[in-house]
Amino acid sequence: MKARSKRTKGSTRRRAPVIPDCKHFTGYKPCFPSRDCLEECVDPQKIGVKILIVNLEAMGNVLVTTTLLAPIKRKYPVSSLYWITLKNTAHLLDHNPYLDRVYVWEPEAWLKLQSMRFDIVMNIDKSVHACAFTMTLQAGKKLGYGLNGDGKIIPLNREAQHNYRLGLNDFMKFRVNQKSNSQLLTEAMGLKYRRDEYVMPLSEEEQAFCRAYKSMNEMVAEDLIIGFNTGCSSAYPNKKMTVDQHVILISELSKREGVRLVLLGGPEDTERNAEIARRAGEKVLSTPTTEGLRRGICYENICDVIITGDSLGMHIGIALKKYIAVWFGVSCPPEVDLFDRGVKLIPEGLACSPCWKRECPYDLECIQMVDLDGMVAAVERLRFMPREGVEKV
Repeated sequence: MKARSKRTKGSTRRRAPVIPDCKHFTGYKPCFPSRDCLEECVDPQKIGVKILIVNLEAMGNVLVTTTLLAPIKRKYPVSSLYWITLKNTAHLLDHNPYLDRVYVWEPEAWLKLQSMRFDIVMNIDKSVHACAFTMTLQAGKKLGYGLNGDGKIIPLNREAQHNYRLGLNDFMKFRVNQKSNSQLLTEAMGLKYRRDEYVMPLSEEEQAFCRAYKSMNEMVAEDLIIGFNTGCSSAYPNKKMTVDQHVILISELSKREGVRLVLLGGPEDTERNAEIARRAGEKVLSTPTTEGLRRGICYENICDVIITGDSLGMHIGIALKKYIAVWFGVSCPPEVDLFDRGVKLIPEGLACSPCWKRECPYDLECIQMVDLDGMVAAVERLRFMPREGVEKV
């Protein structure tokens, strides 16, 4: 049997590295040049409570979910917040000061998140794939929605049961509930509701772009700039007014002195906006529709008032703290919180509204009943009142 070799003088026993409890440390390279993060942490930021939000789709719903961020930080001031969402939705979370990392829904992100251990996972989505993914994650506590052994969507915590039942009971959802989605969501995640607002800040470059665009189009501080969010998602195509209705509104509002009218929308609204602009002529400015989500947000930001259906454009307007004139037909008015900046136009005496149907068997009565005079009156009220809460660029 060979004798063990003696250690040479000055040799040291190799020890496992102590991994810093710091948000910045990756284990790949130093956070600061020429610094050894294992020996000295230059800017220590404790990880604290690790929380993952799973909120993949429905872009407006992602903005509603940002109302959770402030109450999460109140409850867990020393914490790290992560969010996984779809690629087309991720830019809604750009520049968000509450979030430490946003992951895009793709295999690389799944592998990383499944290898991590979280203190809390909050799954907002009642979809099979979001719930299935949630069940694969390692977490001390899971809130929101998951799957049972039969592949059925279930509530994961007691607080989420009420919102879960609303989705299964049309009478409760359509006729009884008076809480906003942000309140329902906050309570479902076991957090204290204080009517926190959406969080969607603009970068300095985006704010400069807005100022330059207004200057280029000779928009002055005294102008009341009214934006028409003309479209909606393909999931619920009946959340938009007709081209004729937009033309009538533009014609009526253009008679007011000091009013500037702007068309807003995304790629799916390009042809529709072109038709409205052709018929309205010089009365309206048509903003580009194909420059990406963040530029679309900038064009909406130049406005003081947004006329819209219950759609992503409405939620963006709420996040930007604009005055909103929104009409309802398909969806539930109480679920939307305008934060005291705007009016809701609700069809009266229409038994089939709300319905949350993708196709209408009744010849779209709710769209035909949109109160155009009410929209004009809402704008008129704003013209002669202090514009508190209406941000000017």
